[in-house]
Amino acid sequence: MIAIEKSELKELLLKCWMTHDGMWFYHCMQEFGIEKANATNKAAIRSLAAIEIGRVRKAFGLKKIETSQDMRALFDSAFGVLTDHFMGFRYSFPSEHVLHWEMKKCFAHEGMKRLGVIERYECGVVYRVASWFDSLGIKYNLTPRVDHCIMHSSGSCRGDFTFSL
Repeated sequence: MIAIEKSELKELLLKCWMTHDGMWFYHCMQEFGIEKANATNKAAIRSLAAIEIGRVRKAFGLKKIETSQDMRALFDSAFGVLTDHFMGFRYSFPSEHVLHWEMKKCFAHEGMKRLGVIERYECGVVYRVASWFDSLGIKYNLTPRVDHCIMHSSGSCRGDFTFSL
């Protein structure tokens, strides 16, 4: 077997996972239409998010999420494992209770454009992060409201989760 670097293996696995996700969405859309595909996608994301963030907590030994430092450690761990540079997702913590995200180029946006449904696509990327907060029982405000592809509607994708613990 040929050995590859850990970073190359991570990128390969994430690209395969994102391709599976995109193909699942595509076939769901072909079979049932864009509205049903969006709704089913969000249901799948919500179910996945609770399991996913629980696994991250366990893997990194993050038992309690009581402070903003705990929150940052959890999200640094989650984004470190579950994202890669090709996804274009960037985040920061500009203040104690704010998680800022920005995507200069979005893999989901590009995929939905190729499918010809970007005007009606409901963003699953930000929804996934929001579902992490929801599954942890953490209250937050999301600015701007994201229920569609804001990269498509405004030309950029960025915003803030302001959370309270």
